[in-house]
Formats: sequence, C-alpha cells, structure tokens
Amino acid sequence: MSSTVYSFRGGTHVTEYKNTRKKKIEKLPDPGFVEIPMAQHIGVQCRPVVKVGDHVYKGQLIGDAQGLTCLVHASVSGEVSEIKVRHNAQAMPVETILIKSDGLGELSPDIHPHTKKLSETTPDEIIERVRLAGISGMGGAMFPTHAKIRSSMGKVNRLIVNCAECEPFITANHRLMLERPEEIVNGTKILLRALGLSRADLAVEDNKADAVNRLLSVVGDSDYIKVRVMETKYPQGDERQLVYALTGREVPSGKLPADVGCVVFNAETCAVIYRAFAFGIPLVERCVTVDGDCVREPKNLLVPLGTTYRTLIDYCGGLVKEPYKIINGGPMMGAARWELDTPVTKGTAAVLVFSKEFAGMRDTGACIRCGRCVQNCPMHLMPLYLAQYAMSKRYDDAEKMGVMNCVECGTCSYNCPGNVQIVQYIRVAKGALRTKKQQAKQ
Repeated sequence: MSSTVYSFRGGTHVTEYKNTRKKKIEKLPDPGFVEIPMAQHIGVQCRPVVKVGDHVYKGQLIGDAQGLTCLVHASVSGEVSEIKVRHNAQAMPVETILIKSDGLGELSPDIHPHTKKLSETTPDEIIERVRLAGISGMGGAMFPTHAKIRSSMGKVNRLIVNCAECEPFITANHRLMLERPEEIVNGTKILLRALGLSRADLAVEDNKADAVNRLLSVVGDSDYIKVRVMETKYPQGDERQLVYALTGREVPSGKLPADVGCVVFNAETCAVIYRAFAFGIPLVERCVTVDGDCVREPKNLLVPLGTTYRTLIDYCGGLVKEPYKIINGGPMMGAARWELDTPVTKGTAAVLVFSKEFAGMRDTGACIRCGRCVQNCPMHLMPLYLAQYAMSKRYDDAEKMGVMNCVECGTCSYNCPGNVQIVQYIRVAKGALRTKKQQAKQ
C-alpha cells in the first residue's frame, strides 16, 4: 500500500461500527412485490408510462420525463398492480408504481449490451447510454449522472472516484471493491473516455487496506488510473474534501468541483455504468448495508429497487429490539424515516435501525462555547453561531456567515458535548432561505 496518505483540514474521527465489512454481498431473493417511486433523483419527477394491469419486464422503462431527470425502470418482471402517491423523506408527494413480481426475472427485450469498442464510442454515445440506463449518483446526492458528465465536459482535467465510504456502519462499497473491483475500474475507463481525460484517482480510506490491494491488482501499473490512499477521517468522502486532499484546490463558496477542474463519481456509480455497457442493464438494483443494534444479523445485500425496508430486515432475521430510529443512509448524514414499508431507492446505501438506548438520545442541552464544532468543521464555518441565528430565526445573519456553504456532514453535532442539534438548526435556516428566494422569484 502507498506510503502517501492524503487528507484535509478539519473533520473528526468517528466510531466506525463497520460490523459488516466481512459480510459478502448476498443477492436478495425475489421480494414478491416492489414499490418504485417516480422520483429517486434530483430534478424533474418522472411520470408513469405504464398502467395498472400491464405486464412489465425487468429493466423495462416505466417512468419518463423531460428535462433534468433520471428514467425509471422496473426492477422485477410481473404485473403493475397499483399506482399511488407516497411521500418521500422530504415529505414530497411522489407517484409510486407497485409491481407484483412473477418470480421469473425476465429481462426486457429492449436490453442489449453496447457492442462498439470503447475507443470507437463517442462521448455523446456514452452519455446517451448512461441516460437511457437511468443512472443517478449512488453516494446519496442522486444527481443524474448523464447531466453531470455533460456539464463537466471541457471543464475538468481530473476524475476522482469516491471509494472512501467514510460514514459509520456502511460497507456496501467496501464489499463491492473486494468482490467486483473490475466493474469499478472499467466504469472509470468509460468515464475517462466520455470526459476526454487521461487521469483518474480511486480514493480509498486507509482502513480498507484489503480493498486498496484488490484495486491495485486490477489497475496494475496503469499510468492513467491510480489508487490513492486517504486518511480515515470523517467526512473524507465529501467531494470538496476529496478534491482538496488530492489536488490542494479549494472549491469556492457556491461553486462545484468542476469549477476547479475536478469531477467526482461514486464507486458504485462507476460499477453501474460498466454494467449498463457490458450487459445493457439499467439501474434496477443496488448494494445496501442493513445494520443497527435492532437487526438480528446485519448483512450486505444486492437489492431490487423498490424493495421495502421491512423485506430487507426480515431477510436479516428480523428485529431483536424495539426500533426507535430508522435511517436511510448513514447515521451522520442519512435521513430518518418513519415506517419500515419505505422502498429502497437509487440513493439508499444503507438501512439502519437503532434502539433508543443505542441512539443515545438525550435532552437538548446548551452551547458551552467549547469550540469543538469550529475546530472540526471541514468547511471552516462557525456552526455555533449558525445554530443560534437559526434558533432566533435570524436567517439573513446566518446566510451572511455562510450557512449555505454547510455540507450538513454532522461533524459539529457529533462533537457537541452540550448535545445541541446544530445540523438540524442549520437545515431549518437553509430551508427558510431557499423558501424566501423562491417566493421572491414568484
């Protein structure tokens, strides 16, 4: 493993709880039914192109829209039994298609692998293949991947593949690197071709030495794809911190990594891109870590999109304690959900179920001006003041202090001895400011 370890300023060392790092990815048996939301991405919500009673094949297009969006496909074969409205984690109403599986997993006849050599494939052809596969960022941001590639063309000179997986509990990407590293590397090559670049970095934290070695065994002595070892520190997986750690470039306020010549893609996103080319399969399944002190046997699962959390947990032996908190994603940046019948989406990297004892819920205390939130903030903000302005509804003052630059990583709340829910206050302030700007436009 390389002796050079890259890092950034700020951040914190969190308890890892990587309980499933040695658990191989298991393919979940046919779930019987799936509930597929028409919005699993940033941008325009799709509209169903099927109706109740229709037979659908696995990989068949079932949701379409114009503009910034991701196409939605059936994750199983079977019959459309219902189309209804559900509310997502942001309490937004989303049309959802319920499919009763026939257990056959028959692929759509429209699915075909890409047959042209990569060297003969144009960037536009790559972008169109990615668009038709409905691929969004799978690290949690869920930005349409085809749009991200298009907007980066001609602007970037460095491709970074985010293999850090710095959130506690989640090990799905770690297992992917160990079990299918070729898919990540080949997906990276496709992105290099699309962007016209000759250099890519695979960024892996140093607590995953086995994954580093597996990737090195695939990359070999490549001059254009390098494995970079990152310090294990939260939030090392934030794209701004990755860019700074690897290049020394700081992403300015309100800007994106592309504005400093970099673009970052998640490891599983690269693997899904490869499968879309090699097999023609659109994004219809993903790896999910199922863990938490309430889960009898934590696992890493390959899951059809639309499978409910309850189905995943039942497959892991069910619950051994009364659940207090259900989280979609990691405990630092994930979103709490209120029911186990929530479906897995393109951005679901983990389903975590915690008891009240494990969650360590305490009454909210008071700021004691210890400065830990300032010391550990990777964005170099003053979280204590941002929270206080939010409490006082002084949102304009919070904006002046850079509240919109907060990446909501949760480092401040994690380190607060007074148990002030700093990130929640900051989210309230950001939401209020966004609403104010929308009202001003109207």
